[in-house]
Amino acid sequence: MRSLWLFALLSLAGCGSGEQPHADRRPTAPSPSAPAPVPAKPADTRPAIVVFGDSISAGFGLDAGQSYPDLLQRDLDRRGIAFRVVNMGVSGDTTQDGLARISLALAEKPAIALLELGGNDGLRGIPIAITRQNLAAMIEDFQQAGARVVLAGMTLPPNYGPDYIRKFDAVYRDLAARYKVTLIPFLLEGVGGDPRYMQHDGLHPNAEGARRVEALVMKALEPLLRR
Repeated sequence: MRSLWLFALLSLAGCGSGEQPHADRRPTAPSPSAPAPVPAKPADTRPAIVVFGDSISAGFGLDAGQSYPDLLQRDLDRRGIAFRVVNMGVSGDTTQDGLARISLALAEKPAIALLELGGNDGLRGIPIAITRQNLAAMIEDFQQAGARVVLAGMTLPPNYGPDYIRKFDAVYRDLAARYKVTLIPFLLEGVGGDPRYMQHDGLHPNAEGARRVEALVMKALEPLLRR
């Protein structure tokens, strides 16, 4: 009896310290493989053309991809000119609004800045001296950041009166001469006032009008792109 008891005790000790019974050994399920990381999109290192404007630059009333900055990017790509267009047009912006957000434009480190603001100032009757002061401050900020500036001029509907319109138009000419920047005398040249190229509001170009605006902008940019 004692030998049988000792044998049983040794058997139990062996089960506790040795290999588990076969029934307790279960195959370990392979851990699911982690999804492959998505490669980061390479940074666009092309120099930037920042379009800093209002609803005309933003493409108000147009389908996506129809604004003149969108068309400008496609035109540059088609010509093999390595610049990226950053559209910073905001509908309704005045020159004061632009001045308040210019740090965002400077953060893009623009090589060229197309400044298209002031139209809403005129439409709202903001004193011309304020418009002039704000545009001058933005031109100085862009130039101090190393950007070459293209100033896009605007004008006003005839009902604002010839004297006011004349003084408003002169702001762009005077600033272009003072700061020696490229001037587009009227961004909507050949487009504004023509119902074939304007939306029903008479203020914003339609798709065909945007194509004409882009051609005008490209013509002004070409000398700067070759530098």
